[in-house]
Amino acid sequence: MSESFSENLRSLCAEYGNVSQICRDIGLNRQQFNRYINGSSLPSAHNLRRIARHFDLTEAQLFAPPETFEAALRRAQPNPDETPSEAFLAPYRGQQKSLKRYLGFYHSYFCTPSWEGKIFCALVRLGEKDGLITVRSHENATSPDRSLRQISRYEGLVTMRGNRIFVTEHERTREGSIAQTILYTAHRQQLKYLRGMTMGLAWRPYPHPYSTKTIWKRLDERVSPREAIAACGIFPEHSTRIDPTIRKFLTAP
Repeated sequence: MSESFSENLRSLCAEYGNVSQICRDIGLNRQQFNRYINGSSLPSAHNLRRIARHFDLTEAQLFAPPETFEAALRRAQPNPDETPSEAFLAPYRGQQKSLKRYLGFYHSYFCTPSWEGKIFCALVRLGEKDGLITVRSHENATSPDRSLRQISRYEGLVTMRGNRIFVTEHERTREGSIAQTILYTAHRQQLKYLRGMTMGLAWRPYPHPYSTKTIWKRLDERVSPREAIAACGIFPEHSTRIDPTIRKFLTAP
């Protein structure tokens, strides 16, 4: 049973990727987890249950013969006969457990060619609906000379793959754009900032594809929606309204 457990655990780690991230998500010590993987130790009943819950398996399945275990994993793979919409949504299903701790409001900061030399701040909310993790974004910005005002609303879906969070959004207009953001997951001890990159198409002064670093800052629950929206806009890089951590991340070479 010990050999089956360690082999099955190695198979799961190969499937899910980053072992250190798996340990952080479960809340286990990496050295202890390594002993489970190499078969030199078995987890306590408490840790076994935590591991099983993380991989959405029963405790008995983890001790199944490797051949049986691999066959069960293959059956869990996407059905080749599923419709295109089902295939697209498949990676976004079953993400409640992985992304539960990230739900809430954020300010997202990034730079775009549309506002050269400026930092753009938008409001983002991660929520849950019908078993899916959803995202809604609100952009509200006025050019420095007040000749242009941009108000955009986006909505989409969120999934986690390995140690990365993928955010796919579409603008809520008939001819709106689709944007992609990829974020690194945060350590359990640090959920204040999520760092990564976003890709899009600048709308002014001319259509221009770009990718840029982005950083999300989690908002305190005491901040009202009105206050959160009022804090959005376009700011000079050295504005005192920009968190030094955010400025350093966005302006570093």
